[in-house]
Amino acid sequence: MEELPGTDALPDTALSRLRLRHLTCFVAIAEERTLAGAAVRLGLSQPAVSKTLAELELVAGRRLVDRGRSGAALTDAGTRFLRHALEVTRAMASASQALVRESAPGLAPLRIGALPTVAGGVLARALARLHRERPHAWVQVVSAANPELVAALTAGRIDCAVGRMAEPSTMRGISFELLYTESLAVVARPGHPLAAAGADRPTDPAALRGYPLLVPESGTAPRLQADALLRSIGPGTATRCTETQSLTVARAVAVQSDAVWITSRHAVRLDVEQGWLTALDVPVPQNAEPVGILRRSRARPTDLAEEVFELIRASI
Repeated sequence: MEELPGTDALPDTALSRLRLRHLTCFVAIAEERTLAGAAVRLGLSQPAVSKTLAELELVAGRRLVDRGRSGAALTDAGTRFLRHALEVTRAMASASQALVRESAPGLAPLRIGALPTVAGGVLARALARLHRERPHAWVQVVSAANPELVAALTAGRIDCAVGRMAEPSTMRGISFELLYTESLAVVARPGHPLAAAGADRPTDPAALRGYPLLVPESGTAPRLQADALLRSIGPGTATRCTETQSLTVARAVAVQSDAVWITSRHAVRLDVEQGWLTALDVPVPQNAEPVGILRRSRARPTDLAEEVFELIRASI
């Protein structure tokens, strides 16, 4: 199949019909893998996304996306075109940031993504120190699951992230700096019956069967670790849990009830240090998950980004 023509090879009529909204829509479809997902991301209806894609394919003179029950997959032509679409959308994002810097020197934001367990733990400690040292620093935090963080970083919607390694095919152009390996913690409110019972010796995981359990959502790395602990508690335990990725929800429930919270250790470090929650001495699986700084390999970090990276390292 012949290469997609560059802009110099496109007829003037085609160039006059190509719009930034076509490229933005196409990139969203390529990253979300479904037209419905792209519609949610862009704040449009699905028919509007479908119409925009049809307009782009008409301009291109070929099909760029194959749509089926399993989602939207790029054709060979679409895969080649994606490189150019990403270059244009990233250039527009850079131009937008340049306008911000021009109108408000020194106020370009650092857009940083983080896993939910990281955003409320390591990143929160780093940002607390940042604002003591640089009260007027402008930071935008995006909390999301790891696949969304990697996609946002690749597309240039965020500048860096604190997350996990992903599949090699999705990590092209992204570097990973290991910060720590994340293990589990089992916590409950101060005065919880299990805290007193386990004062002299480790608590048998089976003792958790008598209490409500708060666990990470299925499919997440912390949940894979938690599942091993749930199996040691007893059969059927996983079906009697409250699943949430929200630290706010889990913390509020644990503080106000006898629920036991199984989560990443760094996510509740501040709670335990401040005495809001108590760490229970329950044996947990040791298959720790690596967490690190993700950033685009060829992008030069700003001074603010470098400062935040150093504060994150110091917060471990």
